[in-house]
Amino acid sequence: MSGQRLAFSAPDRDPAERAVLMIGFREKGYDGLQLKRMQYVDDVSEPGRFTERWGSTPGIASGLITGGRLDAAGVADLQAVIRFGAAVGSERVIFCHGEPRTEVDDDDIVAFSRTLAEIGRRARSLGVQLSLHHHYGQPVMYRSDFDRFFDGIDDGAVTLTVDTAHLVKSGITDIAEVIRCFGPRIDTIHIKDIAGAAFVPLGTGEIDFDPIFRALIDAAPTAWLCADEESGADIVGAMTDCHRYMTMKLDDQTRSGV
Repeated sequence: MSGQRLAFSAPDRDPAERAVLMIGFREKGYDGLQLKRMQYVDDVSEPGRFTERWGSTPGIASGLITGGRLDAAGVADLQAVIRFGAAVGSERVIFCHGEPRTEVDDDDIVAFSRTLAEIGRRARSLGVQLSLHHHYGQPVMYRSDFDRFFDGIDDGAVTLTVDTAHLVKSGITDIAEVIRCFGPRIDTIHIKDIAGAAFVPLGTGEIDFDPIFRALIDAAPTAWLCADEESGADIVGAMTDCHRYMTMKLDDQTRSGV
């Protein structure tokens, strides 16, 4: 298998599922977790409480997924999550920009880029990387939005989290092209499948993952590969199935070398 690190992310439905995630991810073969906001938000103001509850296993909070607008309250919240991440050893904060795409124009996207770059530079001073998660229905949605957002960021202040299913949902079918074009900026790839408009268990949907894994090996070899399970499948089974699927695809592409 290639050298990519593997992560898992999924919302939990009860304390037992959360414990499976927090305690069992290493046993399932993952290098880290990318936590949904629900899984850490109660401890943002008291990071010691998070560590006391879950320990400091390497990778337990490798990524923190959050979201919101970029008004004053939203910026303050994002900065609080970044400080929390620095305290619990997170590598990155993954930001979903909760502004409707229908309410913004091209100039807004450029302005959002500048704002997030400023926040990202402050985050890096704390040892945390800010990564933008593009999203269906959010400002960076269409293929041209990616270019417009990143054209003004040349210092890595904001990196990119690619989500395979959200690309397809947004009408972008050539996922490998996005990975090859933005490879140096990509620090996370959310591996997620889709059928119609619904997220489905990995490997059961419409996405052909072979060219995607080939592209990420070639163009984003240091990116985290995160199985982002949002189909509602059983978490224990999904952790096993997603790890098996990702390692199989990595092994296939590593052996083929084409």
